[in-house]
Amino acid sequence: MSAVPRWALLSAGGAPLFLIGGWTLAQAAQAEGFDPVRQTISALAATGADHRWIMTIGLAGLGLCHLTTALGLVTAAPAGRGLLALGGLSTLILVAFPQNPAGGSTTHAVAAGVAFGALAVWPALAVSRRATPSPDREHLHSPAPVRSGALAATALLLGLVGWFAVEFFTDGAWIGLTERLAAAAEAGVPLAAVLLSRRWPRPSGPG
Repeated sequence: MSAVPRWALLSAGGAPLFLIGGWTLAQAAQAEGFDPVRQTISALAATGADHRWIMTIGLAGLGLCHLTTALGLVTAAPAGRGLLALGGLSTLILVAFPQNPAGGSTTHAVAAGVAFGALAVWPALAVSRRATPSPDREHLHSPAPVRSGALAATALLLGLVGWFAVEFFTDGAWIGLTERLAAAAEAGVPLAAVLLSRRWPRPSGPG
């Protein structure tokens, strides 16, 4: 039996569905059209956007999924789980403080920055240095390959978030595209982590 519960798999799988499904439906609902390459995800949930409730639900679902996954991913180190939860909480905060086309929202911008940062860094801190049981329960599995994969995931995520930041602060032509690439990747990594973690059995004793 896996140490990671099945409901964590559901929440991890729900994160990209809420995010990508939310922006897909919300974009289609915009009466005056929407340019996903140039415009941000938050614009779909901003005050005054057509049917803003669609993306609001999508982002809220994303945040709740991250919080739930952090709770269930018991094989991850506490620091990594904490950052994953912080990413989910920050997502809920930015939902509570939507963009205002008239002047923006400082709280929304800060919460978005914290969410992007936390969700990019958490994989690197989620791998314990302790050896873990192998699937056959008879050998110890070195965490080194898993740690290398986690570090590679964080490097990729930071690269995507950095690209988005450059586009955002320079008012580039690909703001929306780079944000979607970074957000989608960050939504998918927890699912990969849960799938990997569920390969390892629940420990049979202390330690």
